[in-house]
Amino acid sequence: MHILKLRDGEEFIKLGQALKATGLADSGIDAKEFIQQGLVLVDGEVETRRGRKLYDGAHVEFDGESISIQA
Repeated sequence: MHILKLRDGEEFIKLGQALKATGLADSGIDAKEFIQQGLVLVDGEVETRRGRKLYDGAHVEFDGESISIQA
């Protein structure tokens, strides 16, 4: 499991940015493709918007890996 801490003063991170920040996507283009193909789950639901805002406590799953968003 990857733990992604939000930067000081930030309330959220966008889904595409989270995939890149944890190394699950090599680029923004890759992240966009994975998300648009319906391969990414946010809190157990398929998410197709790469701009989806992830707040503290959100849980992302992709390709057998998971990301936990923490403040």
